[in-house]
Amino acid sequence: MEKIPDQLGYLILTEDGAVLESGGELENDERVAIIITDLISLSHSIDPVAFGPDEKFKKISITYDDHWFVICISNKKIYVVKRSIQSSPSESIAVNV
Repeated sequence: MEKIPDQLGYLILTEDGAVLESGGELENDERVAIIITDLISLSHSIDPVAFGPDEKFKKISITYDDHWFVICISNKKIYVVKRSIQSSPSESIAVNV
């Protein structure tokens, strides 16, 4: 997990939200673990008519101004990575008139 570019932190959780591994800004962050597991539970209960009963998400991305979270499930573990958003040089140039 440490080799992911622009990574600020990571969590590896059990399906019930217990922290198995963590690092960076998310090291032992049980608050974020609870939020993530609640979000996954919510995603499983969204409109069963629009999404089939066996249709599960592949990836959830949550984007903020300066960072984003990527969440996925594999082998009955929840993987969460917090990555920084690199702004392009043109976005950081301000012109004062």
